[in-house]
Amino acid sequence: MIEILTPAEVSQARHTGALVAHILHTLKSRSAVGTNLLDIDQWAKEMILEAGAESCYVDYAPSFGRGPFGHYICTAVNDAVLHGMPHDYQLADGDLLTLDLAVSLGGVAADAAISFIIGESQPPESVALIDATRRALDAGIAAAQPGARIGDISHAIGSVLSAAGYQINTEFGGHGIGSTMHQDPHISNTGRPGRGYKLRPGLLLALEPWVMQDTATLVTDEDGWTLRSATGCRTAHTEHTIAITPEGPEILTLPKQS
Repeated sequence: MIEILTPAEVSQARHTGALVAHILHTLKSRSAVGTNLLDIDQWAKEMILEAGAESCYVDYAPSFGRGPFGHYICTAVNDAVLHGMPHDYQLADGDLLTLDLAVSLGGVAADAAISFIIGESQPPESVALIDATRRALDAGIAAAQPGARIGDISHAIGSVLSAAGYQINTEFGGHGIGSTMHQDPHISNTGRPGRGYKLRPGLLLALEPWVMQDTATLVTDEDGWTLRSATGCRTAHTEHTIAITPEGPEILTLPKQS
């Protein structure tokens, strides 16, 4: 299903996106050497419930997972890149952590992810991974103009990731979003321009470039959810929810400037 939101629903999406951004960046500020992933999950739960929002993850049970996810946020560390299930792990200096969060507020969902490094260490390969996903996301957003096509977004994202030297996995990518978290159209992180669904005002998209340092192959963790690089290399993932408007793409999950 491809859902086109009304102006009122897009307005509500701005509130949902602002909440997602606030929670993610609050969690980033609290995450330090020694922080337990289960504490991050608990903090996310508290903030979601305090806002009167609903988690898109707790009861989520798609075909690629093992039963309901059962947690409020995805926490992926180092070689984990997608669907990272929170578990009893204390963050160490230099860990590359990705937080991926989707919530629904007022009947409209928003989804975003951030990758960052814990502590004082700044491993160059980790910095490069994160930077590539951020630049690819910027390129994908710039391509998301009304009248453009999904392939234009995919091509823009893939061009940046390929130029940075990374292989691209096409099993998982961006997606439509609206009254539910995952909708059509699928947005691959590489593709051919001029192909696919034509972008219209009212369409909400979650764009999410992600890469692994030296492979495009994923393996599933024993928890049935967490996806890791097949070689054990590090990974990064950056995501925003955007709205297609007559004036161009609007990022809904940017944190408010203080």
